[in-house]
Amino acid sequence: IRSKVYHSPRLWYVRVNVIEAQDLVPADKSRFPDAYVKVQIGNQILKTKPVQTRNMNPIWNEEFMFVAAEPFEDHLTFTVEDHAGPNKDETIGRTVIALNSIDRRADDRFVRTRWYNLEKSLSDAMDSDRAKKDKFHSRLHVCVCLDGGYHVLDESTQYSSDLRPTAKQLWKSSIGVLELGILNADGLQPMKTRDGKGTSDTYCVAKYGHKWVRTRTIVNSLNPKYNEQYTWEVYDTATVLTVGVFDNSQIGGSDNTRDNKIGKVRIRISTLETGRVYTHCYPLLVLHPSGVKKLGELHLAIRFSSTSMVNMMSQYSRPLLPKMHYKRPLSVIQQDILRHQAVNIVAARLGRAEPPLRREVVEYMSDANAHLWSMRRSKANFLRLTSVFSGLFSAGKWFGEVCTWKNPITTVLVHILFAMLVCFPELILPTVFLYMFLIGVWNYRYRPRYPPHMNTSLSCADAVSPDELDEEFESFPASKSSDIVRMRYDRLRSVAGRIQTVVGDIATQGERLQALLSWRDPRATTIFVLLCLVAAIVLYVTPFQMIALLAGFYVMRHPRFRHKTPSAPINFFRRLPARTDSML
Repeated sequence: IRSKVYHSPRLWYVRVNVIEAQDLVPADKSRFPDAYVKVQIGNQILKTKPVQTRNMNPIWNEEFMFVAAEPFEDHLTFTVEDHAGPNKDETIGRTVIALNSIDRRADDRFVRTRWYNLEKSLSDAMDSDRAKKDKFHSRLHVCVCLDGGYHVLDESTQYSSDLRPTAKQLWKSSIGVLELGILNADGLQPMKTRDGKGTSDTYCVAKYGHKWVRTRTIVNSLNPKYNEQYTWEVYDTATVLTVGVFDNSQIGGSDNTRDNKIGKVRIRISTLETGRVYTHCYPLLVLHPSGVKKLGELHLAIRFSSTSMVNMMSQYSRPLLPKMHYKRPLSVIQQDILRHQAVNIVAARLGRAEPPLRREVVEYMSDANAHLWSMRRSKANFLRLTSVFSGLFSAGKWFGEVCTWKNPITTVLVHILFAMLVCFPELILPTVFLYMFLIGVWNYRYRPRYPPHMNTSLSCADAVSPDELDEEFESFPASKSSDIVRMRYDRLRSVAGRIQTVVGDIATQGERLQALLSWRDPRATTIFVLLCLVAAIVLYVTPFQMIALLAGFYVMRHPRFRHKTPSAPINFFRRLPARTDSML
């Protein structure tokens, strides 16, 4: 199969506000309807809550978000229904709006609302001349627009290859060009059997922005040579190029109807030095229910060339996402639902190309299932979090050693430095920034020589139990036996219980801070208020340098003058009441 360049469809968010209806005519005229509105674009369906009123003019005022792709093939359909009882919903009327007739906006400016006539049948609703034939109609009041100020996320936010808004008038000029050379793969594992021996028919797919590329399929080779080159325009360095390798199951010798994934490589543009050619072999790692496997290596050549150094450096002062994401942010649940719909739309459109880019390929390249629960990912994220704070923990441990005079010379030097900074406070900020500068210069020689690749240790993929892997690859909803599902549910409850305890402890500390001045404990608040008054008077009449020196030397006093029990302020803080006694 020959190589091919694909382009993702241009995606829009469709914002729909269902406001009210007038003069509804239900089938059962002996009662007022429990009306709700069903809004549909393609296979995306959302509903308002049923409204019980004492008239035929219900008010909902609910807002929904959908995803649509150019060229617009679907219609926006509103169906007003009467919830007459369990499994007994009756259609009152419907109206259909062509998506290409909807107002478009690039910011949060006002969009005018409209009244639409409700028809009994779908054919009548799509008949534009029907309104002229009938004199009376039930009506629906809605506000609809295509929101071009957002970037429609069709991939995991951590690995986005494009961050531009939908509206082209908001696009900034490109900052450079990315060149990719897909050279060859080595040591691939056989994915099928042909003529009594293992083999593979592989091709590569690269995705960056709206542009997808697919190399030609190299048949019957475990060391295929592609030697194909592609280029992309770069608009933001905080984006990721993804290159995947797949086995073509459409060529004879395979019993699988899905193209098998062999592995993928992610390269963040910000990790590439400008103008440098990176030629490197990347391991192709895939996580299977049986564990992580290395299925070969992919040899790539990459170069990022900047066309405007000023524009590229100015990117670091701009928001990561378009402004609409901050002016009118979407909830986490909305983002997950909309991302799922966007991936489905992109997969359906690319699947109709010739040759088609199959759904499993698009979903794998887009990390469509990255939001699903995984015990392995949870452990990996927890270890990442502890690694982030390890520097603070190390600094705290070092400061404790200074305070306990573990190394007297270091402690004396710290005392001298502390006295200098207190006597000359204008040196504090320059000293901090100089220290960070020196750390950055020192770490320069340890910088990565090549863009980082998949890390099995960081992903906790090399020490994961078989049951956790089986849970990660389980379908959604679950299809395992009730005993296995119950066991996993109990395990999840155990993990969630520990998280719940940690969150509760953090909330307790915060509530104790609030209790200092809230008079929940009248004696503690009295003590704290009086201490604040005394501190204010002392600090007012005593030079700041003297106070700081005394406090610093008190903290770092010699061990034989220190007590092993917690200090009075810590004891006082721990005695403050939290609101845990008010919880069930």
